Amino acid sequence: MKPVREAPPGARAPSESEDEGDGAGGHAGAGAGENEPVGVGEVTVAGAEGWSPVLSRSVMLRHDRVRGTDLLLMPERVVVLRGSAGAVLRLCDGRREVAAIVAELAERFPGASVATEVPEFLGRMRAEGWIR
Repeated sequence: MKPVREAPPGARAPSESEDEGDGAGGHAGAGAGENEPVGVGEVTVAGAEGWSPVLSRSVMLRHDRVRGTDLLLMPERVVVLRGSAGAVLRLCDGRREVAAIVAELAERFPGASVATEVPEFLGRMRAEGWIR
């Protein structure tokens, strides 16, 4: 999964070509203005047991056809989602628990390290207040 990049209020969201070569490899995470790679390791999301993530009330997930990427739209903020982050967040419907989301993504993306990356990514999204 690639990181998330946030556009400051009033600014346009960065395009794919602007992010090329920024050194942010395939790590999951959320940037606060800049791409901030997050190390992947054994991660336990606090409160993830029995947690069925869902987007916060003020957050909308939309696909930008012009850029070919997914966006999180919030009041006075746009977050550009990279890689499979949109696919992960689409599964956050409030009915599936984290374990079910990981299992479905492991089936969709065989060989990917979703068991550690997805809970870490969801933990970052929860810490930002974008999912609950």
